[in-house]
Amino acid sequence: MDLNLSEQDKKSLLRLARHTIATACVEGSPPELDSAQFPAKFQMHLATFVTLQKSGELRGCIGSLTPEKTLIEDLAYNAFASAFRDQRFFPVTENELTDLNIEISILTPMAPMSVKNEEDLLKQLQPGIDGLLIQGDYHKATFLPQVWEQLSDPNEFLLHLKHKAGLQFHEWPDDMKCFSYQCLKFKEDD
Repeated sequence: MDLNLSEQDKKSLLRLARHTIATACVEGSPPELDSAQFPAKFQMHLATFVTLQKSGELRGCIGSLTPEKTLIEDLAYNAFASAFRDQRFFPVTENELTDLNIEISILTPMAPMSVKNEEDLLKQLQPGIDGLLIQGDYHKATFLPQVWEQLSDPNEFLLHLKHKAGLQFHEWPDDMKCFSYQCLKFKEDD
């Protein structure tokens, strides 16, 4: 991804995510964004994911798969959603803020994959590099590329992704579509 983000740019985006969450903890809603205070490269339409961790454990993760907002708008929206709208967790509280570690993933556009079946998909996947979206009429799920850190075997990666989508391990619907993407990711302790 040719975004040319400097270390300072990354720190600015991480500060925006943290400020959004901290403000919402106190005021109950995210702060208003003044787009003019951000550089032009932050005005590009890009999809993001914001992942929150606490003591090394997942504490929230919400994101966008398609670029429908500017980078800063999408980032602020997903930072708020990760902290307060991830159905798997209780909303983040103010006393948790110092224990949270924020990771930002900026996604490349989705690339449709031409796959005949599950075996064909496994041959095309690039472990450690590709994020994967699978979707059919009734099933949809994605894993960011960093999930390879926990599920390094392609078969396990796909098995867990199918489970996340609500599919049985042996199912491969006829209407299944697959999309790959990559991420530029950075976090507060980098």
